[in-house]
Parts: sequence; C-alpha cells; structure tokens
Amino acid sequence: MSVAIVTGASRGLGRALAGELAGRGWDLVLSARGGAALGEVAAGLERAEGVRVVAVAGDVSAAAHRAALVAAARGLGGLDLLVNNAGVLGAEPLVPLAAQPEAGLREAFEVNVLGPLGLVQEGLVLLRASAAGAVLNISSDAAVVPYATWGAYGATKAAVDLMSSVLAVEEPGLRVWWADPGSMRTRMMAAAEPGEDLAGLPAPEEVAPVLLRLLERGLPSGRYTAEGLAAAQAPAGSSAGGGTER
Repeated sequence: MSVAIVTGASRGLGRALAGELAGRGWDLVLSARGGAALGEVAAGLERAEGVRVVAVAGDVSAAAHRAALVAAARGLGGLDLLVNNAGVLGAEPLVPLAAQPEAGLREAFEVNVLGPLGLVQEGLVLLRASAAGAVLNISSDAAVVPYATWGAYGATKAAVDLMSSVLAVEEPGLRVWWADPGSMRTRMMAAAEPGEDLAGLPAPEEVAPVLLRLLERGLPSGRYTAEGLAAAQAPAGSSAGGGTER
C-alpha cells in the first residue's frame, strides 16, 4: 500500500488532494494546524474509502511536528509521496512591499519554505527507499509574475521553485514536481483579496485530480501548471480551464 504525507489537509487544495489520493487507495498522514477540522477530514476519508489515515495536528515550521509526520508515515509502512501544500500569505489581506510586516514575512518563509525543506530532509530516507518516491511542492504563478501586493508570498514560492529544481538535480532517483494549481475558490484566496469575486474560479476539488496526473503518468521532475496539465488532456479544439494561483 502506498503512503503519502499531505500538509495543509484540513481544507482547500490539501483536503481535495487527500481525498483524491484516498480514493485511489493511498494510506495517508495528514497535517494541519486545526486539530478538530483535521480529525474530521481523516475520519471521513477512513469511513468513505477504507484506507488508513493518521491525523497529526501541528505547524510544519516546527521540527518536532515534521518528525511526527514522518514517524507516522513510517508506522504505515514508509513514504512514497510528500505533498507540501501548507502555506500562509504573510499578511491578510495582502499589502504592498512597502507595508509588509516583518513578522508576517518571517512566518511566510518559515511555513512556506523552511517547512517543506525540513519535511524533505526528515523524510528523505523513506522517500529514497520507495520504489517511486516523489515530492509535490505546491507553487504559484506569483513565483514568476510580479503581481502588486503579492511580493512576500511570491518570494516564498519563488524560493520553493528554485529549491525544488535543485532537489531534482541532487536526488535523481526521486520525482520532484513543483506545480502551480491556478487560482481557486478557497479561503486563502478570499483572505488575500477580500474584494475579489471568486465565483468564476474552480473549486479545489476540480483542480486536485488534474495535479495528480503528475503521479498517474509518472511525469518527470519539473515545473507544471494545472492549466498545462489540463490542456495536455483536452480534446483538440476544446478550451482547457486555467488561471493564476497568486
């Protein structure tokens, strides 16, 4: 049985990815800050899909929490996929760099960059031992496009992109994907830009199966977008959905 760790799994894209993996028969270790909501997600997936799900509440910026996640995966038999999805904006709502609070920027780097790197380091022995070890780091269009007010968050995602590309070179036995899911109808997006109308954006449940095509097709290490993955599957002449995850 394959085992995955998914961070930020109590809501949004993390929850949707966990649901998709459980539906494919994966055992899961789920992480989020909110223990009650995370426990509900874990219990629901166990009932619905008949897989083993371990909920470990905590903050990925804490070394002890990362160690607990990997220990839980080891208890399920190993680690085949690490999904680094948890993230924070650094300020809610977003602000220009001139007004970016230092504390928010520090938290964003600790959660969005140090957390994923720490989890990779903690889980590397298990990932290397897997027949198909893989890391999926959730990126953003803000990592490559200079959107006003998205500077702090975008800087963390740019760091994750570079870190991922280096990891792919240093660990050729693993598949390392850094993927931009595009804008979605999530609580994080609403917090980032409260005045924006999100009604036309896809739900995370629509995006998650598109991202998991990376896994299904065994695609090589690299940077991907949900828009590109959808277009690759779309029939000729159709228009694939997309957007920007900022």
